[in-house]
Parts: sequence; C-alpha cells; structure tokens
Amino acid sequence: MSNFTTLLERKVMPFAGKLAAQRHLQALRDGIILTMPLIIVGSVFLILANLPVPGYTDFMANIFGDEWATKLQYPVGVTFDIMALIAGFGVAYRLAEKYELDALTSGAISLAAFLLATPYQVSFIPNGESEAILVDGGIPLALTGSQGLFIALIIAMVSTEIYRFIVSKNLVIRMPDGVPPAVTKSFIALIPGFAVITTIWIARIVIEMTPFGDLHNLVFQVVGAPLSLVGGSLLGSLVAVFIMMFLWSAGIHGANIVGGIMAPIWYGAMDENRLAFQAGEELPNIFTQQFFEVFINLGGSGATLGLVLMMLFWAKSKQMKQLGKLAAGPAAFNINEPVIFGTPVVLNPMLIVPFILTPLTLVVTTYIGMSTGLVAKPAGIAVPWTMPPIISGYLATGGSISGSIMQIINISIGLIIYFGFFRLWDRQKFAEETTSSSKTSNKSHG
Repeated sequence: MSNFTTLLERKVMPFAGKLAAQRHLQALRDGIILTMPLIIVGSVFLILANLPVPGYTDFMANIFGDEWATKLQYPVGVTFDIMALIAGFGVAYRLAEKYELDALTSGAISLAAFLLATPYQVSFIPNGESEAILVDGGIPLALTGSQGLFIALIIAMVSTEIYRFIVSKNLVIRMPDGVPPAVTKSFIALIPGFAVITTIWIARIVIEMTPFGDLHNLVFQVVGAPLSLVGGSLLGSLVAVFIMMFLWSAGIHGANIVGGIMAPIWYGAMDENRLAFQAGEELPNIFTQQFFEVFINLGGSGATLGLVLMMLFWAKSKQMKQLGKLAAGPAAFNINEPVIFGTPVVLNPMLIVPFILTPLTLVVTTYIGMSTGLVAKPAGIAVPWTMPPIISGYLATGGSISGSIMQIINISIGLIIYFGFFRLWDRQKFAEETTSSSKTSNKSHG
C-alpha cells in the first residue's frame, strides 16, 4: 500500500500536474464550456416541445396551433447549430489569454479563419424533386454545429499560435503613444490576421485539389472519425473513465484533462442524438456527454453518492458521520470535493480501488441496459451536471422513466462496491478515535 502511495506522490502527481497545467488542454476545456449555457437553454425548449405528458400535445395545439412544436424548437437550432462557432472562438480567446495576447482579437481571427475553411454550400430540394442539390452562397449549419467542432478547435489553436509567433517576433504595426488602445490593438492584429487568413486560404485551395474536397472533410476523416470510433466504443469509454479516476486519485481533476480531449467526440454524439430525437428516429449513440454526467458520475466523479449514503447511515466513527452530513448536500448535486479530499480518497489506497472500480462497472451496466433497449439512450438533451439524480435520468432520456430506474440501479451498485472498503476505513477511523479518547482519559486521570 505504501509503495502504491509513493508511486502516486512521486511519479503520477508531478506528471498529472504538468498535464493539468498544459495551456492547450485548459483552453480546449474552457472554450467548450463556453457553449454549455446556450446548449442548456436550447435543451429546455427541446424538452418543452417533447414533454411525454398525456394530452400535452393536443392542449398546446389547441392554444398555439398545429405548428406549435416547430416554433417552440426555433431556439434549439440557434443554440445547437452554432456550437462550433462558439467553441472555436472560446478556445482561441482562452489560449490567447494564457499567452497574454489580445484575446478578443484572437477569437475574432479564429472565427474568420473557421468560416474561410467552411464551404458555403447548402443542401436544397427543389419543388417536385426528390433529390437534393447543393446551392452556393449559404453557410451550412451542419458544419457550424457539432460536425464542425473538430476543425473549429484545431483552427482556433493554430490561428492563436500563428498570432503568438508573429507578435513574439515583433512583426506587427505599432501606433505612436496617445492613440486609443482599441485602435492600437486593431493595428497590431493586422499582420497576424493576414498571416492566419492567408494560411487557411492556401490550405483550403490545396485541399480542394485532393479527394477530400474541403478542410472539414479532411479533418473529420483523419482525426474525427478515428477518435469518434474510440470514444464511441465501450472499450474506449472504459479507458477514458479509468484515466479520469486515476488522475483524481492523485488529486488532479481528471475530467478537466480527459474531458478536454473527449468532449468534442461526446458533444458530437450528443448532437446526433438530439437531431434523431427531434426527427422521431432511433437514437444512434449511447456514449454521449450525458451518458457520463448523468449515469456514471452519480454524486460526482467516482460515483461517490453511495459512499456518502454509507457515511450517513452506517458509519461508526465520528469523523465519517460528520463528513457524511457535510457532504450530503453537495453530493445530491453531484459535487464531491468534500468527499474526495475530506475522507480522503486522494492518495488513499483503500478507497482508490472502489473509486475507480465503481464508475467502470457503471459504464458496463448502463451500456448493457441501453444497448439491449431496456433503458432509453440519452436524447441529446443537455441536462446541467448539477441536476440531482432520478430527475436528471428522466430528463436526459427525453422523459423516460427507465433513465431514472437505471440511476437507482447504479446508485445501488455503487453502495455494494463501496461497502466493504468503506467498512474497513470506517473501522480504522473508529479505532483511532477510541485510542485517542483512551489516551486523553488516562492523561486526565493521571
């Protein structure tokens, strides 16, 4: 046990700390998070348009007309369909901040570069025809949404790196003192902006002469498709969850590191499910962002809700009882830092085992439930990760009670896995308290 703890302290923690501080991973995480408020707002309208309440559809149609559902989903499109635009801007903005560059300018340049890489062609079906044709002059919403997420993130980082390189070499136009700061910044951005636009322009022309056709298709086939295959599989998901929990075991926020890499895959899968859900079609994906947030991280990373329940109802030591009372409220909203650092789970070999094993088991059980059709798949509805269990399972599956039942089963599994390990830890704490109390009592009598 001590050797394992030493390994975590001396080898894993320094490496994980450097990884967590890596500016590109931080920018990816923070940039993608920028899309969440809009996606959640859109999800609210998506839920309202598809409430599984008897008589709800007829009630709304009688008041607002037959097209009420279509009109109610207008905000869904405007929030989900600009996911790549917002994320690309956000990543460039955050990365520029870390380089102490003008973040707003960097975000604007990245946005322009992304649109330059995007072919202005939209699909259109003429009246009386059955096959669609491509019409020039329109920005395809599919590529500004989840389908364009990979290239938006790549262009955001590349454009900011070009911007940083040119500024670091002082190859910029500087205005004399006394010129307003906003004007000075705009002139400083001229040469970097020209370099970024020219680079993407040349890349677009070159790619158009290849079988790939455009940058979006190139990035998807070379980067997106392989990563989606890994991130959308059971084995890939298990590996991702294991790495997240292992990093947490060393005190590093594993979701921030792994999430920055896997988020484009899981958000893309979420949006595919959302489109299928709106169209009334079968949902194509099991592993989405909500799969992990709603069904795996029950009580927070490591599915520690079961651990908190044992502290509340079965703990013998005063320390664990008190911690259970303090952690119960946050755990109900999937916040578990009090448990991870207060128990502690971090650098604690006795609790690291169930902390890693529980979410891995839940990935398998939830996958079995959804792949067999016993449990509804995530419907592409972005439920806030702080939404309490039972409610979140119902909403995330588009109003299916099977989602709530799956969460109850997973909480029960967590209780079973944590039980033996927690009892050993609780007995150890109880023994320490008893010994301490005996020593104190002997001193007072002496």
